[in-house]
Amino acid sequence: MRAVTLSLLLATAALSACASQPYDPLPVSGWQWQQRQERIERQEAERLRRCEAMDKQSERYARECPRAGGAQQ
Repeated sequence: MRAVTLSLLLATAALSACASQPYDPLPVSGWQWQQRQERIERQEAERLRRCEAMDKQSERYARECPRAGGAQQ
């Protein structure tokens, strides 16, 4: 019985790690679209600031900052 319980727990843990992100409905009003766009712009600006501070030769830079010059590698 323990083996069955243990295998169920392991299977549940493995499947929960593969679960998709929660559903994020699209905005329905103009104000919501504007808020969404502003949030996206803030996130992109923050990403660019982090990329400027990183070592350009690091693996992390290559992984997180692929848009150098507008072309993805």
